[in-house]
Amino acid sequence: MNPRTLNRQSMTHWVLICARLMRENQAYLTQLDSAIGDADHGANMTRGFNAAEAKLLELTNDSTPGEVLVLTGQTLVTSIGGASGPLWGAVFRRTGKSLGNALEVDLTQLEGALDKGLVAVMELGAAEPGDKTMVDALSPAVDALKAALGGGVSLEGALEKAQLAALEGAQNTTPMLARKGRASYLGERSVGHQDPGAASTALIITALHLSLRDPFQGDQALRGEG
Repeated sequence: MNPRTLNRQSMTHWVLICARLMRENQAYLTQLDSAIGDADHGANMTRGFNAAEAKLLELTNDSTPGEVLVLTGQTLVTSIGGASGPLWGAVFRRTGKSLGNALEVDLTQLEGALDKGLVAVMELGAAEPGDKTMVDALSPAVDALKAALGGGVSLEGALEKAQLAALEGAQNTTPMLARKGRASYLGERSVGHQDPGAASTALIITALHLSLRDPFQGDQALRGEG
């Protein structure tokens, strides 16, 4: 695999790792959501990415990275309950469509596509940074990729910076007052709790960084074959 680009296998690997991380962190996400939501975010995200993992088995070897992400987005829309399905569906579909028919994706293409995915979720959810939503983790991640473009940072280095930015962004939602979603109904009681959507977003960006591992070994390990 070219260390400077992502291909169909690495994009598939991204979704597989997302599924694994959601399963591993389901209880944690449920705990976060039980404080300011309906206590179903962990189960919903796990179900959605499990469905996406299974759906990707239908793709052929000549599928493009964009097709992987569009199919993932379509599956998340129908598989994740609540608001997260349409929101993450919008991110993955818009990102995938932005990549077009490219067989390999470099940092510039990835940043541009994810930026369009961010715009899609902000438009659909009418959310801005500071509203205590998934945007507060996704926006810093995209900003980190954008900053890496002019800094001569490798693809792996850029994705690591995006991961760290997303994790920090999720943590920074704790003192925020929720202005969107179920948590906004709690008013001041939403302060002091990390937003579960931002936490799961940080996991998804973490999975993107981890997707640079050998996709063949990773796919086998995730399916219990290695």
